[in-house]
Amino acid sequence: MKRLCLNIAAFLVFTNLNAQNGYILKGDVSKVKEPIVKVMLSYYFNGTSTEDSANVVNGKYELKGKLIEPTLARLRAIYKVDTSLKIKRAISYKKDMASVFIENSNMSANSVDSFSNLTFVGSKTNIEYKKFNAYTQAISDKMSNLSLAYNELYKKKDEVGMKKIDEDFDKLDAEMRMKQKEYVLVNLNSPIVMYAFSNYAGYTLNADEVEPTFLKLSKVVRESVSGKEMAEKISTAKKISIGKEAMNFTQNDTAGIPVALSSLRGKYVLIDFWASWCGPCRQENPNVVAAYGKYNTKGFTVLGVSLDQPNAKQKWMDAIHKDNLTWTHVSDLKFWKNEVAVLYGIQSIPQNFLIDPNGKIIAKDLRGEVLNNKLAEIFK
Repeated sequence: MKRLCLNIAAFLVFTNLNAQNGYILKGDVSKVKEPIVKVMLSYYFNGTSTEDSANVVNGKYELKGKLIEPTLARLRAIYKVDTSLKIKRAISYKKDMASVFIENSNMSANSVDSFSNLTFVGSKTNIEYKKFNAYTQAISDKMSNLSLAYNELYKKKDEVGMKKIDEDFDKLDAEMRMKQKEYVLVNLNSPIVMYAFSNYAGYTLNADEVEPTFLKLSKVVRESVSGKEMAEKISTAKKISIGKEAMNFTQNDTAGIPVALSSLRGKYVLIDFWASWCGPCRQENPNVVAAYGKYNTKGFTVLGVSLDQPNAKQKWMDAIHKDNLTWTHVSDLKFWKNEVAVLYGIQSIPQNFLIDPNGKIIAKDLRGEVLNNKLAEIFK
């Protein structure tokens, strides 16, 4: 099971429905038992996150805006705080949130009992979004069941059982991607075909694998804002494929001293993208520490590139010390906009690249035993 910290960005569609008029979303939550005082709307488009809110008056709310392209958005309920409760109410993704495709039109969202159980009308793209979800529902359900089973095994610290579920999840992940690709190929004129393609391409896309399908999309789709963004991702993926020379970069270390990747030529280098706030990264760190301890005297080193946030240098440094990461670390503390991460098209972490002494990429995404096995093969 690929436990990652993702740059959560809603994948977009290519149509530009009624762009000149903007959208109006009217909602009704009067039938929800718990008192809702505000509704939040958030979405991500072309590298920018947008968030809006509307107060609930007499059980109703209204949101207005304008989109460049229809996009997947999240609605979230904010409830009236009950000061008598000693424990703060936890947010439930099944009850308090809803994902819908919004477009520049008049839309309505009427909650039936819970906030997320709503009827949503007025968006043609949302109808297609529901069809796409239905198309992949069977696999999604299997993934959800595996995640629940994994969580139970994690509580019991059953490493053998967790490893088995990891393998099963990876098989399902591959099955899901093929199902998404199938949807794209038989629905080339769907208004959410770009969204479906983006899901198929994934966060660590393989350019050789996905580009042939991308080129089957219409010119209108490929030249949309989201289409051009995907074309750029594919172009970047080609530059970081195995066999290519790793793109050089320079970034400051923890002491503010510039460190260039090229300065490590002559060694096998693991460029390790991580962050102090990323749980899966911190869980993987002991494996990297073990590999470094075993092979650093034989010509292997690690260059950590942190995607820590602005004003979080101390958290970054504390994590380095706590996890005993004794190799060189660099960061510009720009979160997902870290310039090296952008250069390498990083959309999820942990992620890494193994570079040979000549600067060529020879492996990617090496974790756990896979990293140790690869290094054992090199230094046999």
